[in-house]
Amino acid sequence: MEVASSFFIVCFQVIILSLFSLAYAAPISGGNDTDLQALLRFKANIIGDELGVMDSWNSSVHFCQWHGVTCSRKLPRVTKLELQLLKLSGSLSPYIGNLSFLKELNLEGNSFYNQIPQEICRLRRLETLELSNNSITGEIPSNLSACYKLTSVGMRGNQLTGEIPASLGLLSNLKVLNFAINRLRGSIPPSLGNLSSLEELSLWTNSLSGVIPEAIGQLTNLSVFLVEENAISGTLPSDLAITMPYLEFFSAWENQISGKIPISISNASNLNILQLNENRLIGNVPSLEKLDKLANLLLGPNHLGNGREGPIPLNIGRIQKLKRFDARYNFLTGTIPHSIGNLTGLTFLALGVNNFQGNIPSSLGHCQNLLTLGLSYNNLSGSIPPQLSGLLPNSLGSCVRLEKLFLGGNLFEGPIPSSMSSLRGLVGLDVSDNNLS
Repeated sequence: MEVASSFFIVCFQVIILSLFSLAYAAPISGGNDTDLQALLRFKANIIGDELGVMDSWNSSVHFCQWHGVTCSRKLPRVTKLELQLLKLSGSLSPYIGNLSFLKELNLEGNSFYNQIPQEICRLRRLETLELSNNSITGEIPSNLSACYKLTSVGMRGNQLTGEIPASLGLLSNLKVLNFAINRLRGSIPPSLGNLSSLEELSLWTNSLSGVIPEAIGQLTNLSVFLVEENAISGTLPSDLAITMPYLEFFSAWENQISGKIPISISNASNLNILQLNENRLIGNVPSLEKLDKLANLLLGPNHLGNGREGPIPLNIGRIQKLKRFDARYNFLTGTIPHSIGNLTGLTFLALGVNNFQGNIPSSLGHCQNLLTLGLSYNNLSGSIPPQLSGLLPNSLGSCVRLEKLFLGGNLFEGPIPSSMSSLRGLVGLDVSDNNLS
C-alpha cells in the first residue's frame, strides 16, 4: 500500500512539473532554445530601462514578438536585434554570440558600457553592427574580421582605445566603417585600402598619428573620408581623387599635414566639401574650376603662399555652388580676384590675415547672400565698393542678412555709416586699425 502511495505521489509531481514546463514553453512552441537563452542573458545584463522596453521580454509571448526582436519567416530564429535610442544601460552579454542567425545588431544611442565581447566573432551572418553613441570601452575586437558578411560597422561616439585592427582589411563587403569620436591611437592601417566596396571611412576626433596611407587611393568607391581632429602628419597622397571618382566629402582639418594640396584634387568632380584647414600646407592653391559641385572650401589657417607666391586662382568664380570659402591665416598674396563676385550663393568669405593688396573688388556686391565677410589684417586700400553697401553712408543698412563684418587692419577712410543701426542681425563687427573718421 505504501509503495503504491509513493508511486502515485511521484507520478503526480512529474505531471505537475511537466504541466508547468509546458505552460512556460507553450508561447515559444517551435522556437529555438539557444536564441531564447541568449536573449534572456542579454536582458539579465540590462541594469537600466527607463522606458520599460524589457517588460515585453517575458514568457507570455513568443520571443519573436519581443520589442526590437525580428525573426526569420521560415524559422523562429532571431535575425535582427534593434534596440536603438531606448535609454538602455548595461554591459553587452557574451551570449549574444549565440544568436547565430543574427544579421543586424543595432544598439545605437544607449548607455552600454564595458567591452565588446570577443564572442561577437561567432556571428558569421552579421551584416550590420551599430554600436554608436554609447559608453563602450576597451579595444576593437581583432577577430571582428570573422564576421565576413559585414557591410556596415558603426562605433562612433564611444570610449574605444587601442589601435584599428589591420585585420579589418579582410572585410571585403564593408561599405561603412565609422570609428569617429573615440580614443583610438596608432596609424591608419594600409590594409584598409583592400576594402574595395568601402563608401565611407570616418575616423575623426581620435588620437591617430602617422600618415594617410597611399593604399587609401585604391578605394575607388569611396565618397566620404573624414580624419579631422587627429595628429596625422606627412603629405596628402599625390593621386588624391584621381582614383576616387565618387569622392564627395574629404575632411582632414586640424592635423599636422604638410606639403602641397595635390593638383589631382581638381579631378574630384563630385566633391562637395573639402576641409583642409588648420594644417601645415604650403604652396599655391590649385585651380579648382572643374569642381562645379563644391560648396565648402576651407583652407585656413595653413602656410599657403609662403609669403612669396600663392594668389587665389583667378578662375575661382567658376565654382558656382561655392557657399563657404575660408582661406584666412595664410600667406596668400596678390589681389582678391574680381571673379569672386560670380559666387552669388556665397554666405561665408574669410580672407583675413594674408598679404592681399589693392581694392576690394566691386563685384562682391553681387554676393547678396553673404552673411560673413572677413578681410582683416591685409594690405587692402581704397574705399568700400558702393555695390557692397549701396551709396555710403545711406544704404549699408540694406544688407539685412549681414551677421559679421570684419574690415580691421586696412586703410579704409571716411565715417562709419549710421545706417548700420538697421543691421539688427549683426553680431560681429571689426573696423579697427583703419583711417575711419
